Amino acid sequence: MIVPEPKGKPARSANSPPQCITETAIIHDSEGVFAALARLHDFGVQIALDDFGTGYSSLSFLQRFPFDKIKIDRSFVNELTSPREEARMIARAVVSFAVSLGKTTTAEGVETKEQQDILRSERCTEMQGYYFSRPRPSGEITQLLAGATNRRATAA
Repeated sequence: MIVPEPKGKPARSANSPPQCITETAIIHDSEGVFAALARLHDFGVQIALDDFGTGYSSLSFLQRFPFDKIKIDRSFVNELTSPREEARMIARAVVSFAVSLGKTTTAEGVETKEQQDILRSERCTEMQGYYFSRPRPSGEITQLLAGATNRRATAA
């Protein structure tokens, strides 16, 4: 992966979604990947570590690169409500660890209110999954957001 040298430091857009990279992608060429990520970061691109805790997880990744966001894999979210106590404890530890780093933390695959409540109690900052909405075409999302904005303006 070759990324050109940045020319100046562009303003970071708060509306730009972070670009995601998985732990598995890093393991194959960590030096090259970290160099490319650093250059992208210099351009103002936010970088998220996706599928945290799966694959060839290494905590050193979190020390070596300043990820903006950590996305917790759905497999851990599913285990939050497991009947097996050990599985629940490991899942909660992964969520707590990610949150403790002070990064934006997104839990993937939230499907129940119980999972949402547990994640809130662990201070997870973002959640996504079928509990909130099934995937929708972009046109529907635009309409949904416009409706929410109109309702908010009317209420004010």
